[in-house]
Amino acid sequence: MSNTPVLAFDVFGTVVDWHGSIVREVQALYPQVDADAFATAWRAGYQPAMQRVRSGELGWTLIDDLHRLVLDDLLPRFGLAQLSEAEREHLNRVWHRLDPWPDTVAGLTRLKTRHTLCTLSNGNIGLLTNMAKRAGLPWDCVLSAEVFRAYKPDPRTYLGVAEVFRLPPAQVMLVAAHQDDLAAARACGLATAYVERPLEFGVTRPKDVSVDPANSWHARDFLHLADQLGC
Repeated sequence: MSNTPVLAFDVFGTVVDWHGSIVREVQALYPQVDADAFATAWRAGYQPAMQRVRSGELGWTLIDDLHRLVLDDLLPRFGLAQLSEAEREHLNRVWHRLDPWPDTVAGLTRLKTRHTLCTLSNGNIGLLTNMAKRAGLPWDCVLSAEVFRAYKPDPRTYLGVAEVFRLPPAQVMLVAAHQDDLAAARACGLATAYVERPLEFGVTRPKDVSVDPANSWHARDFLHLADQLGC
């Protein structure tokens, strides 16, 4: 796999379990709340919030701040309108405290022996750095939509990784659990690897993880991907 020395990873859902992490924290802090529904609703506001930036309604906005906009709208629906500013800020930073999938750290550590690993996430740099520090994620480099001032699937994000490392796009592989992300990367000339995360949205909403032959690789998890890449 020397043809793809750089592996760029989607993060939310691919590297970390956003749904399970938010459910666990909300259950601990606010046991009266339907934590599963809360996590699902919070994430559902993610794309519409980014669209407000893409449309020009909002200027460039970090994901931390978009998460907070969604959260403030969400709290009254779940009986949490009384939360103080400090409580809201602490809850909003749960996205910095997301837990990795069980295979993540070991799989990334193996992949790192033969590849340069970086993030390619819509999450902002501070969020991704705090997450990595807490979870022990062994990135060589943290790249974010913040660097390129564009959210995925804007081509500037995928091509930006290649530009950072002074490589042709074909020598960068995007690793993700989302077929739309991978399709956008392929349209920019990147190689792609799909990693199954069937429980990304929780056990009650299992994902379709069917093989798409358009991807260069299809793996159950990061350890399986490391096996396939000879790491």
